Amino acid sequence: MTDHVLTLISAVRDGLAAETVDAIGDALGNLGADVGRPDWLAPRTVCDLPFADLNDDQADAAARALLGAAPVDVLAQPVPERRKRLLIADMESTLIENEMLDELADYVGKRAEIAEITARAMNGELDFRGALDARVKLLAGLDESVLDESARRIRYMPGAQALMQTMQANGALTAIVSGGFRCYTALVAKTLGVGRDFGNVLEIKRGKLTGQVVPPVLGRAAKLETLVRLAAEAGLPLAATLATGDGANDLDMIGAAGLGVAFRAKPIVAAQAKWRVMHGDLTALLYAQGYREGEIVAA
Repeated sequence: MTDHVLTLISAVRDGLAAETVDAIGDALGNLGADVGRPDWLAPRTVCDLPFADLNDDQADAAARALLGAAPVDVLAQPVPERRKRLLIADMESTLIENEMLDELADYVGKRAEIAEITARAMNGELDFRGALDARVKLLAGLDESVLDESARRIRYMPGAQALMQTMQANGALTAIVSGGFRCYTALVAKTLGVGRDFGNVLEIKRGKLTGQVVPPVLGRAAKLETLVRLAAEAGLPLAATLATGDGANDLDMIGAAGLGVAFRAKPIVAAQAKWRVMHGDLTALLYAQGYREGEIVAA
């Protein structure tokens, strides 16, 4: 019985040849795996390769060795509990393409300075709380109207709406948990139809940003706590959860989730996450759960 599955997801339409899938199947077989018949979730683009009697990491490594630099994401996992019932997603550089603190920095002429701090924090080079405080401090005195103005710059990640709507249509709970700000998470949640959102709050007095964040600050530990708490509230084991994000402060929740996916992640995150999507859009997280192309709710 094939109780594991290797999913191959091409970032290019019609970019996955049957011959490539067969070669990967042969490679798994040569390692001692019992390999099942390929199951195409999207013709010539996404394929499931069932297997047994082989470690997931070995299957993953064998597939990546054959694919080389091809823009194909690889995820090997057990079949049981494959479709998740709770999705928790980071927002910035995950559900949206922006880092909103960087966008706000334009209004004080310090985008390069703040963007550098953002990048270092997401790479794990700086303490998240310290980096957050340092960046927000530079925004002191800005009129609160810039929050609405900057929100108009939001660019949604391809596949974000399809991911959220498809999972909710299949009974899953969804939530955004972000080290960013509620003024943005609430908007993104409403636009994408996400059930709940959690983020930090910028302090505003007399219509101006004070340069402070209202405590408590939601960071790495709080993201993990939110995953555990929401799963418990829903009566779900962590095996039934999916978490995704791109930065170092997402690592704990990614590591704890039943399927924790580093999405187009910073190097430190990609190196530590068991599963990662580096090429495809967010619909890759649906294919990783076994959804077929025809089951995905169109944006």
